[in-house]
Amino acid sequence: MYERTPIIFSKRWRLALMDTKEEIQIKFGKAIKLLIEEKGMSIHKLAAAAGLEYAHVQRITAGKVNLELSTIIALCRGLRISSDRFFFVYESI
Repeated sequence: MYERTPIIFSKRWRLALMDTKEEIQIKFGKAIKLLIEEKGMSIHKLAAAAGLEYAHVQRITAGKVNLELSTIIALCRGLRISSDRFFFVYESI
């Protein structure tokens, strides 16, 4: 389905490899887990704060869900962080 494709980041002009869909989902889940721990929250608390079902957030943290933008925004709001902060953590993984 998705293959690693070279892309160039305009800000740094460096060659990077694009992750597969599954790798992105797993990395996203890891970033959410890190932020949950950083905020001293639980998956239950994040789900409630973001207005999402607990099972859905659990699948997200397990890297099993390909998310919609609205869900990403809801998670950021639930964590009380900016999308910039989230993607900074995501890119650091």
